[in-house]
Amino acid sequence: MDTLERIKQQIENHALLLYMKGTPQFPQCGFSGQVVHILKICKAKFAYVNILENLDIRQTLPIYANWPTFPQLYLNGELLGGCDIVTELFEKGELQTQLAAAGVLADNMEAVAAEV
Repeated sequence: MDTLERIKQQIENHALLLYMKGTPQFPQCGFSGQVVHILKICKAKFAYVNILENLDIRQTLPIYANWPTFPQLYLNGELLGGCDIVTELFEKGELQTQLAAAGVLADNMEAVAAEV
């Protein structure tokens, strides 16, 4: 499977997917850390891909998404945006509404992250 097909499959198979630098436990950039922090506050269940360990995805995803920077957060196959947009949606309360409608909020008191 080529990289573009792998990206498409990852996005299709995960309701909430974060392409980030590092991991939720150890973000490797402040912007990725900010998005993870917001998802944890929202108690979201999300999958993630560490683009620092996946050079082919790091190079191909910006072309596929027509979005040059990371992190990139996808909800139900659609790019929500990067750190600034996710933060703005969160501050307006719109992110929480979208996450609840998508059914990606954790039943327990903590966010759940799974590596793709």
